[in-house]
Amino acid sequence: MPQKRPTYVELGYSGDFGLTGLTEQLCSPDRPAADPAVDLPAAFAVAARSADGSDGEEAVELGEDARRLLDGPLSEEVLHTVWLAAAGRIFDPAGHGMDIRTWLRSISDLATDRLRQNKRSYAPPPVQPVRDEDLCGEVVAEIRTLARDLAGAAALPDLAPGLEHVVTQADADLGFRLFLRALKAFSVRVSKEQYDRFLGIGERLGYPVAVVRDGLDVDWPPIDTTRRDTSWDFGLSQLAGNAHQDWSTDTARREIHRVADADEPGQSPGTAAALLLEDALRLLDSPLPDTTITTLWVAVSGAALRIDGRDWLRLVADVCGERLREVAPAYTPVVPPARTEAADPVLREIRDMAPAMADKAVSPHWHPLPATEAVTAVEQVVGRVDPDLGFRLFLRVLRVLSVPLTRERYERYEAMGEGFGYGEHLVSEVDQLIQYE
Repeated sequence: MPQKRPTYVELGYSGDFGLTGLTEQLCSPDRPAADPAVDLPAAFAVAARSADGSDGEEAVELGEDARRLLDGPLSEEVLHTVWLAAAGRIFDPAGHGMDIRTWLRSISDLATDRLRQNKRSYAPPPVQPVRDEDLCGEVVAEIRTLARDLAGAAALPDLAPGLEHVVTQADADLGFRLFLRALKAFSVRVSKEQYDRFLGIGERLGYPVAVVRDGLDVDWPPIDTTRRDTSWDFGLSQLAGNAHQDWSTDTARREIHRVADADEPGQSPGTAAALLLEDALRLLDSPLPDTTITTLWVAVSGAALRIDGRDWLRLVADVCGERLREVAPAYTPVVPPARTEAADPVLREIRDMAPAMADKAVSPHWHPLPATEAVTAVEQVVGRVDPDLGFRLFLRVLRVLSVPLTRERYERYEAMGEGFGYGEHLVSEVDQLIQYE
């Protein structure tokens, strides 16, 4: 990004924006399926709605994107080609007697007029093109990787060279977004490896993840729960971490969906649900008594929702099944063997912490659960079900009870987390418990 400019995320964007946000809207307005074309008045109406979004803030990016293309040395042919591709051929200004530069100037003027509603003296600032040589080279390399597939799908033989010209002669940021829009408009499939590189480029440009991910046809690998592909918590421990006092039986299904549906950008669709389902099945099929499972849920959730433990897990499994049938119907849940060799080290850490928790209670002011009972339930998960799941739930209990940690103990937890293959931020969720001298 240009120096001193906030990222698009910092500016409040959660999806596509600017000229590519406009083409996205043009590709999916409410119109009869039998009449996919957009005429000139309809295109202007969509542009006006786009400029009016976010109280006019969207007009800033829309106008700047148009000027980025107009201010560069790009030919009419290049501009026409990349516009057609990004808009999925839904709207072609040439079909309405308008050349592409006139269309872009009208977009810029429309955006300026919208901004002058708030500030009458508003004058469009000079554009700030992204011209970083390394970044331009990376984007061009990605375009060339898919040049043949993209040109064939869009029936535009000069599309890839045109996109390269936008990247190198006008703006790498807009060029990359136009490339992504063309891939989405014509359903060009990309490999998971290339998608990951796209995410990296988007992060450098300050995009919200949706700019890259939403609508892109990715060749996802099958779900593999041994690869979490997330830096954060997951599964039942994540669900417990999301718990709050406003949970109720009426909203329980919705709360579970929030975790089951929340795949990370790098995860195959359905991975979050598969990880949550695996944890639920481990406990459902375990020899633990119902009372222990109920105690466990109260302990790790902070008593957000008092419900029979196995009934809760059955509901979790049901919601996860819904999600998987929707996005990964070929997936068959298989619970991998527990890593029992890790049980003793985890149990030692839990038992070492027991004295510091002895006088505490979960929800001390409302149906308190003694910490000793919570610790016993977690120990049983570690010793009789799965040390990985037990360790994650133990970390949750520490947070619920606000148990102080030494730096040395926390570092041991970090090492254990690395051994279980956790992402960098899972164990760090308890770092606020560290007591410094």
